[in-house]
Amino acid sequence: MDEKIDIEKILNHWKSTSEKDSQTMMLLHDAKDYSWSLFIGHIVLESLLKASVVKEIQNHAPYTHDLTKLAKLSKLDFTENHLDSLDTISTFNLNAR
Repeated sequence: MDEKIDIEKILNHWKSTSEKDSQTMMLLHDAKDYSWSLFIGHIVLESLLKASVVKEIQNHAPYTHDLTKLAKLSKLDFTENHLDSLDTISTFNLNAR
């Protein structure tokens, strides 16, 4: 028997996570800890994109840190320039890990 998932609860999780992480990102930026600020910025973008994916597919977002993949799955209208930027951010942060 398939268990029905609470889409609204999942969306709220990703949105609240991104809000908290965004505050942390700004605190790190203000403290001039730019590497960590960028890293947390990736997590903020990832959370927001996962919320968009959940809304689009009405299911859990895939377990991935690839911002470009998430952007495409979200079906939002990204330009190639935006997708290139997301790819750069993903590459930077995955290499930093």
